[in-house]
Amino acid sequence: MIELSDDPARLDVARIHGWLESSYWTPGIARAAVERQIAGSHCLGAYHPEQGQVGFARVISDRASFAWVADVWVDEASRGQGLGRRMVNWFVEHPEYTAVRRFALTTADAHGVYAALGFTQLLRPERLMERLSPEFTAMLKAAP
Repeated sequence: MIELSDDPARLDVARIHGWLESSYWTPGIARAAVERQIAGSHCLGAYHPEQGQVGFARVISDRASFAWVADVWVDEASRGQGLGRRMVNWFVEHPEYTAVRRFALTTADAHGVYAALGFTQLLRPERLMERLSPEFTAMLKAAP
């Protein structure tokens, strides 16, 4: 059975960095940046008894009105078992986030995973704006 825990001492930062630096959304991210992300977020690890950490997700939130789900990752060998959905649901149902009015995330390929938890396309996309760094803008424009 895979256990979920938000104990920061259990996080395998080297493994998380390896996952994120190979992801489509943060390719080549520096370990120091991952460490800052972890320090500024509520992080959740998924742990297999023999394989160690097999999943990761984090939320950035004021715990009142807004929560941003980020960096949901499931190790290749553990995919297809609902673990990504389980980790996001852990946050959605967590007592610290029951008052949150808006959970948000971005995804290129897991819409069905999150739709099952009530996530939808933006109700008013014309109201959403973003400010991207020049490096991130270049990366997004170059990606397929």
